[in-house]
Amino acid sequence: MTDVFSPEKRSQVMSKIQGIDTKPEIKIRKALHSLGYRYRLHDKNLPGKPDIKLTKYNALIFVHGCFWHGHDCHLFKWPKTREDFWREKIIGNKKRDEKNEEKLLDKGWRVLTIWECALKGKNSWNLESLLERVEKWLHSEKYKLEIKGIAE
Repeated sequence: MTDVFSPEKRSQVMSKIQGIDTKPEIKIRKALHSLGYRYRLHDKNLPGKPDIKLTKYNALIFVHGCFWHGHDCHLFKWPKTREDFWREKIIGNKKRDEKNEEKLLDKGWRVLTIWECALKGKNSWNLESLLERVEKWLHSEKYKLEIKGIAE
């Protein structure tokens, strides 16, 4: 199937996609706030500009979209058009994520990655169970955690 937009219009549409304040990110932020957690958003001084910074817990949370970060789950499919461009883009995102996480861990930060598939789709967690896992991690000594869809 051909694209319904011209290349110029497609570029304009894609440029409007925001990397911050996504629906999954806002869902996590609101839930954490309702539980009494206070945090900072998108600290530009830290590698990867974490979505949520909980200084009291020395913890950072990334809420990753499965497509943009190339997660191996049911929500991710390789695009059928401009395959070379998308492979380079998504693989580059994954490599950058790994480097940023390594830098943050080296600086003593604790890092939690919540994947979009944990919040939506056929394998999503109910929000209460997901938050229990987040809280357990926040109060633990673990440096790293990844939460993805239940069957992923």
